[in-house]
Amino acid sequence: MSLSDSALPLAIEWRSNQIRLLDQTALPATLHFIDCAAVDDLCRAIMSLAVRGAPALGAAGAYGVALAAVLSDDLDRVRDAARQISATRPTAVNLGWGVRRALDAYQCAGATGALQCAHEIAAQDVAANHEIGRVGRDWLHANFGERPLNMLTHCNTGALATVGYGTALGVIRSRAEAGGLAHVWVDETRPLLQGARLTAWELAQLAIPHAVVVDNAAASLMAMGFVDVVIVGADRVAANGDVANKIGTYALAVLAKYHGIPFLVAAPLSTIDSATATGADIEIEERDQLEVAEVYGNRVIPIESRAFNPAFDLTPAALVTALICPANRES
Repeated sequence: MSLSDSALPLAIEWRSNQIRLLDQTALPATLHFIDCAAVDDLCRAIMSLAVRGAPALGAAGAYGVALAAVLSDDLDRVRDAARQISATRPTAVNLGWGVRRALDAYQCAGATGALQCAHEIAAQDVAANHEIGRVGRDWLHANFGERPLNMLTHCNTGALATVGYGTALGVIRSRAEAGGLAHVWVDETRPLLQGARLTAWELAQLAIPHAVVVDNAAASLMAMGFVDVVIVGADRVAANGDVANKIGTYALAVLAKYHGIPFLVAAPLSTIDSATATGADIEIEERDQLEVAEVYGNRVIPIESRAFNPAFDLTPAALVTALICPANRES
């Protein structure tokens, strides 16, 4: 099965009864792929962030169930695998959503059904992302006309974070394709630099003008009038519109509100969790403190000091100007 974006390699695909992942921990230095032949391999890849991004995790979860079913057509073992995969990252709602859909399909139609479900999720994601791009492009045109925009984004929300095209970065791509984009400011996104490593790499492959800035530069850029729009993705959107996304998103939303700049969130409908009332009910993943304490293996804080490393933060719905979702209904 191929859903490739001609400009960028696939972050996730099914090959010869294995899950092939583009190893995002190796970028931008190396284009390296990981072949997951067992569920444990996939779980390690998810926890290490070799595969990441809410939509990509939804597909990974579904393919993980399909892999478990191909390896052992035993309901209890497949259910155990589903629980193992779901537990790897608690904040992104898409992971559990993809697992549940594929598990339901397995229980109805066996391994063939689970794999078909995973393929459908992958194809639906690409279609939804192109639709997000169109909806976002139309919103920008309605509010800014055709003038070239300077946009700021956080973390990575492109083809690497999805099965193809991207969510927030998909809107940026769509605007660029329409000729209404001047420049993209890319937050480096500490501590793991997904903006500097991944978003900048994607934009370079797409020949979209951009510059990487330290996260703390956002306020100054806004104050100087260098930012027209802020657009980010989401790992989970609560029923009331509160948004869980990469740590640092909340600060950007507060800054955008103060400076009168639209703050947009782009996400597929599968990221909207109607079962979670507000952001206060979302579990925030805390990751290893070494991600903050070390940079490429070099200690940057005193050995006596500890670090606190929440992977996400919560942005209240009141700070979100618009939630950019597909106009077409997803399964």
